[in-house]
Amino acid sequence: MSPTRPARAGRPGPATARTPVAPRRRRIPRAWVPNQHGAWAMVVTPPLVGALVAGPRPVHLLLLVAWLAAYCTYFAATQWLRSGRRARYRTPVLGYAAATAVLGVPLLALHPALLRWAPVYALLLAASLRYAARRADRSWANDLVTVLAAGLMTVVAAGLPGPAPSGLLPPGADDGRAWTAAAVLTAYLVGTVPYVKSLIRERGEARTRRISTGYHAALLAVATLLAVTGAVPAPGGAGLAVVAAALLARAVVVPRRGRPSPAAIGAGEVVATVAVTVATLLAV
Repeated sequence: MSPTRPARAGRPGPATARTPVAPRRRRIPRAWVPNQHGAWAMVVTPPLVGALVAGPRPVHLLLLVAWLAAYCTYFAATQWLRSGRRARYRTPVLGYAAATAVLGVPLLALHPALLRWAPVYALLLAASLRYAARRADRSWANDLVTVLAAGLMTVVAAGLPGPAPSGLLPPGADDGRAWTAAAVLTAYLVGTVPYVKSLIRERGEARTRRISTGYHAALLAVATLLAVTGAVPAPGGAGLAVVAAALLARAVVVPRRGRPSPAAIGAGEVVATVAVTVATLLAV
């Protein structure tokens, strides 16, 4: 008997077994999915807290969904600008922009006074997109711009159900409780900028760790002063101080341990954000 001849390429011979090939999973293109895990907590929390401060209404859900669509549009636009306006990123920009318009039009029809916030957000958006066009969207300055935009949503959401203030003030701008909540959330979110950088992009840099530690130490000092003087009565003042102490401990310890994954860092931010949210609601 003659030996079995080897199979030709692409054609199985007698001695070749067919190996079943698992079907490929269809994945959502990366251009459509924001990959900044901790950003979701930053995006969702301010409008949620604002709604709770004002008293949640069905329209707050519409605001939240429209805000999420706007965030996805913003993320896709930054990727498009960073890439040099490649065509593959254009479709997500247009798709998310359409979704934002579909959700935003009825929201503005119900509460046209929300347009008074448009100049503020237009300036913040223009500044952030300029950083993206220069491939500096991960810079400290741009991070602070996005934090400010997110924090302001606390006031926007708080002013949504009530009548608009007289004059040119946008809804919520005359609500002291909303501004207090926005200040607490924004102060926390500003601290996440050096903290996250000390874990990822600027890991191992002593200067970044010092900035993160110093900032969180200052937060603890302010929170303790507010609690001790009664400026924020118990249990709100005590809650802010306890959370600030935990954030300081995290800023000191975590950067000096291992190398956490971005997903783990994002999960940690979600836990911290929940704690800050509870303390904020107790404080206002």
